[in-house]
Amino acid sequence: MTTELRPELGDFSSIICLKAIITGIEEALGDKTTQIALVAAGRARGRNLAASIGLDNSSLSLEDITSKVAFALGKEGTRLLILDKIEPKGEGYKVYTRETVCSSGEELGSSRVCGFTLGAVQGVLETVSGKRLRGRQTESVLRGSHQDVFEFDPVG
Repeated sequence: MTTELRPELGDFSSIICLKAIITGIEEALGDKTTQIALVAAGRARGRNLAASIGLDNSSLSLEDITSKVAFALGKEGTRLLILDKIEPKGEGYKVYTRETVCSSGEELGSSRVCGFTLGAVQGVLETVSGKRLRGRQTESVLRGSHQDVFEFDPVG
């Protein structure tokens, strides 16, 4: 059983505040360093999430894994994103998302990438697969796609 972190305000905060944290860190550390930190933070979150929902060393199908992660990170969960699909791509994965927290509020044409969101999905997939992965965002709603798409390939 999970208890609320804050008894009156609940467990959720504003995207506006989160975006202010990200842009403040970018101003202090620069874009590349911030991106590295956001992906690392996301990976840690994804690993913890995977363990908390029983996906470590899981033998579930990719469809069942997708369903569990979509629930945990979607509307019924933390609302980080809407996860539409995870599909195999060679030895890696291709992941289709919408309404990512990272893209919200950004203007069309923005160069913003989904560092934390990519990292969270990467952490889950690394935990499930037992493989170290390298992720990259290949499509963005900010640059004309209907989804934010991430691709993950094994490292080494």
